[in-house]
Amino acid sequence: FQLYGYCYQDSNDIPDTLTTITELGSPLEMIQLLQTSWEDRFRICLSLVRLLHYLAHSPLGSVTLLDFRPRQFVIVDGELKVTDLDDASIEESSCTSNSDCFMEFPARNFTLPCSVEGRCQNMNEKRNLYNAYRFFFTYLLPHSAPSSLRPLLDKIVNATGNRNKRGNANYFLFYLSPSVNSEFTQKCVKSANTKYRRVPEAFIPDENYRCWPSYHHKGCLLSVFDVNEAIEICDSYSQCKAFVLTNQTTWTGRQLVFFKMASNHIMPDPDKITYVKVTD
Repeated sequence: FQLYGYCYQDSNDIPDTLTTITELGSPLEMIQLLQTSWEDRFRICLSLVRLLHYLAHSPLGSVTLLDFRPRQFVIVDGELKVTDLDDASIEESSCTSNSDCFMEFPARNFTLPCSVEGRCQNMNEKRNLYNAYRFFFTYLLPHSAPSSLRPLLDKIVNATGNRNKRGNANYFLFYLSPSVNSEFTQKCVKSANTKYRRVPEAFIPDENYRCWPSYHHKGCLLSVFDVNEAIEICDSYSQCKAFVLTNQTTWTGRQLVFFKMASNHIMPDPDKITYVKVTD
């Protein structure tokens, strides 16, 4: 979380008080997140993995969030950030045997090895990972994911939910990397038989219809890899008769496209290109 400033106050009325000024974030609402595009949900999970990696290798040592729940996080510019650190701990549990390293969760339990130094090995990191699995990954990653990525996503989700010798923040940071994003953007589409007329520097202001998931709540605004994918999407909607390429892109570089149900009113716009379905 970005810290902009702080003020330490020590007075008779309020002793030993630290006030911090941080960046403003939006409360995390899981139901709303499930209604967003998979691309945006993937970005949130990727930012969570970066956080897990930092917590596992912080300057203070391995840090665990004892109260690891969605309400402790906020969204800032499409990325997940932790906002409540009152329950953060750097203490690894002490032990004399493996039985002392028992971790109990509502749906699954784990027993970690006790090190020769008398500490439960990677307990802080394992606790964070499993909480990330049960509160975030299991909901946000598989839902509406691209078919080409589902085997990899299933592997990631299953590994976070099981005791896996490679199940640490380094392992998931490697797999939830921009290389996954690159595979997602390189979508292969079949060439469409439907013909479209290209109208440069043009926009259709109205003629909207709703689709899911959409980046616009009153219209159908989706991200595409290229024009061929836009044609494939338009052909898949019976009400789609045209689409408009904008000069806006998502965080992965995919282009945002408005899909329209008619092309009766076309207006000049130097930043957009309209494609109109040709009818016999």
